[in-house]
Amino acid sequence: MAATQWSHRKISRTAGVLYLLTFVSIPTLWLYSSVKGTHYVTGPGPDTAAMIGGLLEIIVALAGIGTAVVLFPMLKKQDETLALGLVASRVLEAATIFLGVAFLLTIVALRRDNAGSDVLTSSHVLVALYDRIFLLGQSFMPAVNDLLLGWLLYQSRLVPRALSRLGIIAGPVLLAGYLAVMLGLVDQHGSLAKLSAFPVAIFEFSLGVWLVVKGFNPEAVAALEANAEPPALAPQG
Repeated sequence: MAATQWSHRKISRTAGVLYLLTFVSIPTLWLYSSVKGTHYVTGPGPDTAAMIGGLLEIIVALAGIGTAVVLFPMLKKQDETLALGLVASRVLEAATIFLGVAFLLTIVALRRDNAGSDVLTSSHVLVALYDRIFLLGQSFMPAVNDLLLGWLLYQSRLVPRALSRLGIIAGPVLLAGYLAVMLGLVDQHGSLAKLSAFPVAIFEFSLGVWLVVKGFNPEAVAALEANAEPPALAPQG
């Protein structure tokens, strides 16, 4: 029993640390400001900020996959299909992040090759592609992630239901913001679009802290373990 409890605690702590690690990309809002500039590809100066921003986003992508993979052994005991869906959703989100990083680092490569003013249009297209893939990968996909995770946590009671409800609510709020941007009702970089992402950020940060500090509800873990055990065979007469 002690070994099993330690295993559950290790899972929750690892998942919590990974969730907190997904917040390291926040500085990219400023780090990418130069590489997304109109004349960056033809201007002087270092590329350090863009390279650091790309590294941070790669860390976030890998940590995002890690959260779903680490939680899968616990969540599958509640609903294996939805738990697998969460892993797939996280992998797809990570793929879009990698693609977005590739777009911006291509601008850096063009600049280092001294391509000149001939590639200004290309750099603007790459920035536009980054914004579009960011909208899909880091607005739409997190909404799907949190809906799946929030529902699984709510059903399993592994964390307080108030926390899991926040995830269930945060997903649709972010999805509404995503649709508003797609329909041209609000600006992607405007305050309303950023506000729609706030509940998701609160949910995932709070979940990370809870999993690190408190871990899973022991009674919920015991219930999941009991349901996962195969039924005892009737004695043969």
